Amino acid sequence: MKTTKKIFQSSALALSLLTGNVMAAVSVEDAAKLGTSFTPAGAERSGNADGTIPEWTGGLPMSAGTVDDKGFLSNPFASEQPIFTITAKNVDQYKDKLTPGQLAMFKRYPDSYKIPVFTTHRSAAQPDFINEATKRNATSTKLVEGGNGLENYKEGSPFPIPQSGLEVVWNHITRYRGRSAVRLVTQATPQADGSFSMVYMQDEYAFSNGVTDANPNKESNILFYFKQQVTAPPRLAGNVLLVHETLNQVKEPRLAWQYNAGQRRVRRAPQVAYDGPGTASDGLRTSDNFDLYNGSPDRYNWVLNGKKEIYIPYNSYGLDSPKLKYDQIIKAGHINQDLSRYELHRVWHVTGTLKPGERHIYAKRDFYIDEDTWQIAEADHYDSRGGLWRVAEAHSEYYYDKQIPWYTLETLYDLLSGRYLALGMKNEEKKSYEFNFPTKEGDYTPAALRQAGVR
Repeated sequence: MKTTKKIFQSSALALSLLTGNVMAAVSVEDAAKLGTSFTPAGAERSGNADGTIPEWTGGLPMSAGTVDDKGFLSNPFASEQPIFTITAKNVDQYKDKLTPGQLAMFKRYPDSYKIPVFTTHRSAAQPDFINEATKRNATSTKLVEGGNGLENYKEGSPFPIPQSGLEVVWNHITRYRGRSAVRLVTQATPQADGSFSMVYMQDEYAFSNGVTDANPNKESNILFYFKQQVTAPPRLAGNVLLVHETLNQVKEPRLAWQYNAGQRRVRRAPQVAYDGPGTASDGLRTSDNFDLYNGSPDRYNWVLNGKKEIYIPYNSYGLDSPKLKYDQIIKAGHINQDLSRYELHRVWHVTGTLKPGERHIYAKRDFYIDEDTWQIAEADHYDSRGGLWRVAEAHSEYYYDKQIPWYTLETLYDLLSGRYLALGMKNEEKKSYEFNFPTKEGDYTPAALRQAGVR
């Protein structure tokens, strides 16, 4: 794959990006490029040389479409058709703009896997208060010693002009998803023949500045609170997970608790981290596979390889349509790619290699992170023998009415077993995501778990 020619705006900054050793905030002069040659989020404002990636002009307006009575958005690009479709027969023509994981999917499923490529739209934007916070962060936020936490950070992207792979990873971890959200989502883990049953969950999270009773003068080490309750099937219903994600994980690692409805007990859950098993995932994802990557990055050495132009899932409004049924999406081997939409975008390529002496089932991870949203779009996972094992794709959607970029569906494909996990679908649910809802710190205490988990 080709590295984009116009990536770095100065030779000094380029050198620091490639070495990945600089931990300090950037200069006032470099930060001034945010909103001019860079977008407010830190992406290149200009398009690419051949015009296949356009200039960023502010993203979709909040009035870009309609919102139905369940909160689902209309598709601003519903009339568009694919420019071309990549299949196993013509994939060699496009391999310079595909990841190793995507190429492996064509090899694993040559008769069914495809990538429909549409016109690129740089639709994402964020509220002004997040852009202002991001600009302040550029000159003040720093990594703590060892890189496993942040100093001088409250919200926004901590490193809009990143100087290391670790800083790019932190941009993904902290990216704006609203100050709070609640969502009814489903998870499927199909068998190799495509048969599946659903797990239903209610997810809820609140960043520390999203809780209504937070003391603004009190220093907090909480980045966000996360609560996940399984609502079906009956054998799992009532189990609740609570996570306190910390900002400085050197000072205080992640705290997690689980309520087991069968035992009616709340217990600490240190296994809810790293390669601990994901909730009701049938062994097909780790805890840190959720959101494509989450948690402390301390077990890996992260290298920033630069930027690339690749085809990634984007503007996936069609895949989120409430007119679809889950069995129209879930198919044998992979989701129904006829419902997907890919566009050419610039991504940051970051490689994480397991540190000597550390343990994880993934010895290496490659992340491809969208420059406009700081979301991981593609992730390749390698086993201890160096073999490509699992391939993740995140189908993103820009919630234009709230100015929030996020995923509508996460997929994680196991190349060895022929099975996969699909997480986040809400097509058949009673409502879409609810952002910025009122919540209190008291909702996220271990004592509150028992009440949340009563069947």
